[in-house]
Amino acid sequence: MRRVRPNTSVLLLTLMVAGCASEPAAPTKQADKILSGEQMLRDSQGIAQLGSRWQEGKQMVERGQVMQREGQIKIDEGRNLVEEGQKIMRESEEGYKNIKQ
Repeated sequence: MRRVRPNTSVLLLTLMVAGCASEPAAPTKQADKILSGEQMLRDSQGIAQLGSRWQEGKQMVERGQVMQREGQIKIDEGRNLVEEGQKIMRESEEGYKNIKQ
């Protein structure tokens, strides 16, 4: 029995012919789209505006957090005043009851 041995030259020639017969690759979108200087400038200005807007938001958050901390301190002070005032009122009422007896 004779074994069939592929000829390397024939195989390479077949691959080359198949490659040449196929359609050429389509150009990429990247190559078609060339940015102009004006477009780059508009894009960078838009990005700068977004950055400024973000910074403004960050400052608002920081101010709000400070106000919340200050507000919580005021709430705690108010709660302490109410508790102390109620304690004084109870003591006064008890003192009044003791005098009346």
